[in-house]
Amino acid sequence: MTTLVWFRNDLRVRDHRALAQAQDQGDAVAVYIHEDDAKPLGGASRWWLHHSLHAHAKRLADLGIPFLVEQGDPLEIIPALAARLGANAVTWQRRYDAPGIEVDTQLKAMLPDANIHPTSHPGSLLLEPWEISTSTGGPYRVYSPFAKAAKKLIDDVEPVAEPRPQTGLTILDPSDSINSLGLLPKHRGEPDWSGGLDDEWTPGECGAHDRLTDFLDELELGTDYSEDRDFPARHATSRLSPHFRFGEISPRQAWDACEDSVFRNELLWREFAWHRFHHLPDLATVNVRSEFDHYDWSYNDPAAADSLRNWQNGTTGIPLVDAGMRELRETGYMHNRVRMVVGSFLTKNLGIHWRHGEEWFWDNLVDADLASNAFNWQWVAGSGDDASPFFRIFNPETQANKFDPNGTYIKRWSLDSPRQPEPEPIIDLKESRQAALDAYQAIKG
Repeated sequence: MTTLVWFRNDLRVRDHRALAQAQDQGDAVAVYIHEDDAKPLGGASRWWLHHSLHAHAKRLADLGIPFLVEQGDPLEIIPALAARLGANAVTWQRRYDAPGIEVDTQLKAMLPDANIHPTSHPGSLLLEPWEISTSTGGPYRVYSPFAKAAKKLIDDVEPVAEPRPQTGLTILDPSDSINSLGLLPKHRGEPDWSGGLDDEWTPGECGAHDRLTDFLDELELGTDYSEDRDFPARHATSRLSPHFRFGEISPRQAWDACEDSVFRNELLWREFAWHRFHHLPDLATVNVRSEFDHYDWSYNDPAAADSLRNWQNGTTGIPLVDAGMRELRETGYMHNRVRMVVGSFLTKNLGIHWRHGEEWFWDNLVDADLASNAFNWQWVAGSGDDASPFFRIFNPETQANKFDPNGTYIKRWSLDSPRQPEPEPIIDLKESRQAALDAYQAIKG
């Protein structure tokens, strides 16, 4: 029996339930389809996906599993491909965004008419979004009770079978098909994220497990994750987020490997973001708290364009903000503490709508995740579920003094030199903080 395994944001072979089921029944043939996304990937994510697909192709080839790379509509490609291969089953791991669910639901309805059996499996989250609910049966809106309930439901599970080598199937090199997706810049003048990213990251399943091993070794050597993770100059965070984003390692693998309670809470925060996103599919464009529809944010205000550009380019004259934005542009990543600072500065000090921040991060982060990106921007702006209270406005100077006391992080990403001195601040922190609080009082009535 031949089963077609449809890979999406789960580019791994270990702890992969769909692949395991396919091999239980016979031989697996793998396919990746680059879809016309409702929300096209940003540049940094495209770079990551390009290299992750090449890494995944090698992993599958080593196992004797054919790997096909296509581009277009899965509703057309999957049935035609299954028929051409003589596959009588198609299987995949679930996704939880509304457009993806719609496609998968349609495919499940149409494949049986062609005598092709479709199945789907969990694997991207610790819990399915519908498996956890409040006492009244609704979704959670606050993290703490969600996390408490989730921990009770995350039981020990039977490990997924390791993939087995297959023999006798023709293995073709999909490199040309991957390259033809055009994920990397093709024309001079297009933004090229590859320079700093090449030095910083190793996309793929092997890179993910190497990073997890390094993180566990750091904990063994005495890294205090609960404290050190807040200091951007220290190498204390897991840096697994882009690997989770593309499914090169599952959250279950990380959960089982690391028993640190604070790290597990970080995994649950990601879980909570997906729980909310599943129930609020417009999270990236619509304020959760409707009163913020009336907040005096600048969105299309031409007067805010220069401030937004300064923020994007790391030229606000606020050292910690500028350092974070430069780290982002150079590496496709930003330390989480600094993400909160730059997000608060954009939405509250500059008064610019959080959607501008969400869009910029989406294009520049290698870990740009549909749920987490939108959820965290609404959190920092104060417009989301379980949001940071609006009056909690991160002071970049106070944050720098506390979490970068020697200026190590700021100096690393500073452009300050005799030829290019650090710019003067574009805004007064104290005055802009008060303006934000006044604007908030206006919508509170």
